[in-house]
Amino acid sequence: MVRKEAFGCEKVPVTVFQDSDDLSRDVAHHIAALIAHKAEAGENCVLGLATGSSPIRVYKELVSLHKQGRLSFRNVVTFNLDEYCGLQADDLQSYHHFMHVHLFDHISDINPTNIHIPDGTLAKAADISRFCKEYEAAIRAAGSIDLQLLGMGRMGHIGFNESGSERHTRTRAVYLDRVTRVDAASDFFGELHVPRRAITMGIATILEAREIILLAFGENKTSTVAKAVEGPVSPNVPASFLQEHPNAMFYLDEASCAGSPLDP
Repeated sequence: MVRKEAFGCEKVPVTVFQDSDDLSRDVAHHIAALIAHKAEAGENCVLGLATGSSPIRVYKELVSLHKQGRLSFRNVVTFNLDEYCGLQADDLQSYHHFMHVHLFDHISDINPTNIHIPDGTLAKAADISRFCKEYEAAIRAAGSIDLQLLGMGRMGHIGFNESGSERHTRTRAVYLDRVTRVDAASDFFGELHVPRRAITMGIATILEAREIILLAFGENKTSTVAKAVEGPVSPNVPASFLQEHPNAMFYLDEASCAGSPLDP
């Protein structure tokens, strides 16, 4: 594994890998070690999980470790960041479907009642509000999130906390920015079919995790990564709030920081 550390980024730690596959394996093994450590202590390991292209290889490695008999999920409790509104759990574009295809369907010993994903089928505002409060309560009842895995959108959003999201926000329904919808258009066979709303954990919810790992790959993330890591903390770049977390780390491939001050 070829790995490089990026120094001089005083606001939040950054690790840069030459190869994104190596990066994903490193993150997966870090998660696996945390799960095992908590199991040895007789404790549940509460994971906050993300969707999108960034974590797919992390999930693939976790599945591989499990199938090799090197990792059990008996003590794992999961909370997903977000879900589109208006989709059924078995819709191809739903994050329920994504998580089962890439992770849960391949794990033989996770308790299904320990899997939590926002309910995108709710239509009434009162039902959504009630669900969001119950989601927050479930996270607290589980003992809060031990490790939160994040990706990041082109405009710096984490979860579906779009540009303008404030630090105090909690799990809630949001309207999606057009950039987010454009980026998702290929999954929905056109922008017209992308849902306009979603349910997402809030910034405050994310920041309460004991550890946060953000993954960012590709040249289209370079400018936003630099703003999130070195720029001012601002609702305009929600990922910049991670600068305020005592145990957050950005895992980057070379393309996502090439030519920026983060390029070691």
